Amino acid sequence: MRAACTGFTVLLAPLPYIGRLLATFAITALLVAGSLLFLKGNVAFPASPLVAALLAQMILLVIARWVFAKATRALLSAGSLDGRHVVTIGEPVELLGLSAKFLLRYCGLREVFRVPVANNRGCRSGEVLAGLDGALAAAREHGAEEFLLALRWGSRELLETIRSRLRESPLPVRLLPDHNIRTLLGQCGLFTDGLSLPVTIQGAPLTAFERAVKRTLDVVGSMTAILFMSPLFLLAAITIKLDSGGPIIFQQRRTGFNAKEFVIFEFRTMTVLEDGPAITQAYRGDLRATRVGKFLRRSSIDELPQLLNVLKGEMSLVGPRPHAVAHDREYKVHIADYGFRHHVKPGITGWAQVNGLRGETRSLEKMTKRVKLDLWYINNWSLGVDINILARTCFEVLRDRAY
Repeated sequence: MRAACTGFTVLLAPLPYIGRLLATFAITALLVAGSLLFLKGNVAFPASPLVAALLAQMILLVIARWVFAKATRALLSAGSLDGRHVVTIGEPVELLGLSAKFLLRYCGLREVFRVPVANNRGCRSGEVLAGLDGALAAAREHGAEEFLLALRWGSRELLETIRSRLRESPLPVRLLPDHNIRTLLGQCGLFTDGLSLPVTIQGAPLTAFERAVKRTLDVVGSMTAILFMSPLFLLAAITIKLDSGGPIIFQQRRTGFNAKEFVIFEFRTMTVLEDGPAITQAYRGDLRATRVGKFLRRSSIDELPQLLNVLKGEMSLVGPRPHAVAHDREYKVHIADYGFRHHVKPGITGWAQVNGLRGETRSLEKMTKRVKLDLWYINNWSLGVDINILARTCFEVLRDRAY
């Protein structure tokens, strides 16, 4: 069971809100009564039963809130109440006063991992950066939904260091009020009077609705393509097997959404099956390509098995092209903001591919241009953009730019 942030606080401690609740109820009752007096005409409404009914409803409302509070506390004690899974990053002095119970009760958050960062050796010390890398790895491992920062609000340099490091993650990043602010506002004051705390300092690239729309397009599009292209799948498999020995499907580790590794599927087009720390990119006239493989690569038929990756949820029809893990590690060092490509699922085709950057990227300059186009896509995503890219991809395949 998931907890909602503000409503959860009200359920656990309803007494401070009873006055506001009764006032709202009384105003509503007066409006209803006024409307009846205005509309009744010659019809008489007995006042005593109406007042008695309103008083009974108010009493029942207070009792219901009390029962809900008891039930919520029981669920909390039994561990049956869950919240959004978060990785908490903070200074030791702030983390000391921040319990898991507080986070669940007042923020609706379930802490799955905690990373203390001390900046006594400098905000960009190896210890701090290693801790942040550990937080990124823990978020992937535990399926966290966001990062929560517990820092003194005066630690601006440390905050900027953390923000910079977490920018490669697609997860939201939120900043809790520090101990002094929490003491000043009080626990209940953190989530009332229109305040929105914790403060969001990095939002997710796509909203939940946008992700649902994109996923719907992926599932419907990939299933339709597999259904209509199944004869082509069978023909490609037969010709690969007859042309050369070895597996029909080539599998290689790639880096996907949130920098998670996954295994990509392609029709085998080469005599090698590289998936190690050093991988040579395919290039025009590559002697490693088989006879059938050359045609499959030129026509992009070799990429059709990636529709299975789309169905599995590892890829999307449209998105930044996934690179081999070995290449990903290399480019991440040399290209600024390269990690932003992992804010969305990788795609079979993308904005860079329909703008002339399809195929080999042996030079760093060319890869930098591809990353720039990928980031434009992420920042400007819409359903219309995806449909436009899919339509343009059909024409791009016919231009014979692959090899």
